[in-house]
Amino acid sequence: MPTPSHLKNPLYFDFRAARRVPESHAWPALHDHPVVDGGGAPATPDAVPVVDLREPGAAAAAGVARAAEQWGAFLLTGHGVPAELLARVEDRIACLFALPAADKMRASRGPGDACGYGSPIIASFFSKCMWSEGYTFSPASLRGDLRKLWPKAGDDYASFWFVRADVMEEFHKEMHVLAGKLLELFLRALGLTDEQVAAVEEERRIGETMTATMHLNWYPRCPDPRRALGLIAHTDSGFFTFVLQSLVPGLQLFRHAPDRWVAVPAVPGAFVVNVGDLFQILTNGRFHSVYHRAVVNRDLDRISLGYFLGPPPHAKVAPLREAVPPGRTPAYRAVTWLEYMGVREKAFATGASALNMVATAAESDDADAAVHQPPLVLSS
Repeated sequence: MPTPSHLKNPLYFDFRAARRVPESHAWPALHDHPVVDGGGAPATPDAVPVVDLREPGAAAAAGVARAAEQWGAFLLTGHGVPAELLARVEDRIACLFALPAADKMRASRGPGDACGYGSPIIASFFSKCMWSEGYTFSPASLRGDLRKLWPKAGDDYASFWFVRADVMEEFHKEMHVLAGKLLELFLRALGLTDEQVAAVEEERRIGETMTATMHLNWYPRCPDPRRALGLIAHTDSGFFTFVLQSLVPGLQLFRHAPDRWVAVPAVPGAFVVNVGDLFQILTNGRFHSVYHRAVVNRDLDRISLGYFLGPPPHAKVAPLREAVPPGRTPAYRAVTWLEYMGVREKAFATGASALNMVATAAESDDADAAVHQPPLVLSS
């Protein structure tokens, strides 16, 4: 059993001290569907698609279109973010989660807070706990957030604190540029011409106003990984997400016909790109969000970073005119991110689909078919 934390804080669970998985962290129905390897040859049905940004524009756009329509996710290579920077980012994440519990709890996420240290935000919707720790922050408030973890103490404070902030700020700048490139590629994957891409950006200002959030994850090694879960199956709510994962695999994507989980291979230097719910709305269901989860390992820790892109909280997101077939009505109504998060909360509570809840009545049958959602484990 885990030893009680010296913090006497019910929010902190000492994973390192755990000799078994307690009932509070034991999930039912984790093995209802088989798990298959997603790292096979490209032509095989379960091979996770790979998009190489070094390919010519038309070829890359075609690859994105196939992956976003058929999977809702893909591995992104040739993206130009230096491997040396990614290694430093992983090192800083490991250092953060290696801090003493008291230090991490200084930055704990309070009720209603979007940023800070603690369990995954979606954990509040379930009675079972997840085998992971997380830290969420906005790049805009990075230095203030990190100051909570490393308050001023000792002669080496300046170098110790600023080196971490500088690495994450450098990473954010690289990712901001990459996000703009991928957004344009997504629009071209919809079949839009150069003029249409420019018109969409002029009207919607999607790239100009996209907001970013970083979520750092630590999945400690687990004494019984068949009973525990690092992150509950879910879709991302925003536009799209870049996932940087260590070389310990753990991310799985849900696929239909037959129902199964596909284990995403840990490819050095590659990002996993997940399509989010609001991007499914923006593309009128042509590109669909992906249901995914994170599992844990008996012998090794796993680290990942999610770089989430979405609209400003109060901006309306509606299907692009160019994505709606002639003579048809949009499949989804306009919704803000804040409003959609409220819909998701209701969906988590009932096991329903949030996307179906914002689908237009005239297109409800089509929207049902586009959701790609397996049965949701609500935990007992």
